[in-house]
Amino acid sequence: MTPHRSSSGRVTSAKIVIAGGFGVGKTTLVGSVSEITPLTTEAIMTSAGVGVDDTRQVPGKLTTTVAMDFGRITIDRDLILYLFGTPGQTRFWFMWDELVRGAIGAVVLVDTRRLADCFAAIDFFEHRRLPYLIAVNCFDGVQYHNVDDVREALAISSEVPVVSCDARTRESTKQVLISLVEYVLTMRRTRTPTPA
Repeated sequence: MTPHRSSSGRVTSAKIVIAGGFGVGKTTLVGSVSEITPLTTEAIMTSAGVGVDDTRQVPGKLTTTVAMDFGRITIDRDLILYLFGTPGQTRFWFMWDELVRGAIGAVVLVDTRRLADCFAAIDFFEHRRLPYLIAVNCFDGVQYHNVDDVREALAISSEVPVVSCDARTRESTKQVLISLVEYVLTMRRTRTPTPA
């Protein structure tokens, strides 16, 4: 998909970070929405990870992201989003500072069976004052939790959007990204002082 230029001929690009716990669906989300073949750094999990990576909640998981995922989507005629998925395991968190540099916001992808896995990402973005939203990945066969219950369980501000999504579905993922961009724009408008 080639980006169309607006009447002014200007195309705006923005960087978004996709974060969350191990095995929550970050690579799937980037892959489902990217209009280019996504760059992934998936490696096969080996016996060296036993005792380091907790795979009990994701028993079928055979690979893991060891650096980042990268994708791109054109949201509008003049807006392109570049997506950077973070690795989920704690041993790779040292890379997060580089991955968030220049980002306008972040999506924290959540599995309601393992809410505690997303606390580190929430703390990371709050500490850096980077706008984020919570996207609850609706896995097959998992009990649905409404967004108010998730917000309360995560103890996050009422301003932070909480949305449901299916990381496997392009349209669902695209709506998450649009919600984040709208949230970032709203925050910037309310924080910009009005000229006297």
